[in-house]
Amino acid sequence: MDTNIQKEEFSYAYIYAIASAAGYTFQLSPRSVDISCIDASIASITTDEAFYEPRLDLQIKSTSRNVISDNQIRYPLRIKNYNELRKEKTLAPRILVVVLIPDNPDLWVQQSETELCLRNCAYWISLRGMPETQNTDNITVYLPQQQILTIDALKTLMQRIETGGIL
Repeated sequence: MDTNIQKEEFSYAYIYAIASAAGYTFQLSPRSVDISCIDASIASITTDEAFYEPRLDLQIKSTSRNVISDNQIRYPLRIKNYNELRKEKTLAPRILVVVLIPDNPDLWVQQSETELCLRNCAYWISLRGMPETQNTDNITVYLPQQQILTIDALKTLMQRIETGGIL
């Protein structure tokens, strides 16, 4: 398998594990939706307090490069992706998720009879409402290092969506 496809598939599995553990569904997008820069969606059932069924759309990237400095993850994002993610009028909120993984695929997963460890970490950011750019190919996006996509972080995001909050 091509290394980039292998990284992509691993990043989907990583986020799928987080969504499942949080009690949400995870669905990869069909190609027609992926053209709009949505790789996957996370959804939940509604509660009596909800305005609608909460759904979160994700653009998922992965890298094994050293992109951390000054408590930020620097990620070069294609302008098309940036523009799709910064839209304010979308049916579901959209976030960028960057999964950092070791360079060596042998280090991505450690398992035993008692645990399954996926390496290393996923970070998220909402680009909603970000300004236009004059760049024509890429723009460097800065994800705060404290915005780790954990089970609790995902639950908080979904609760905000469920009650009509903006990401």
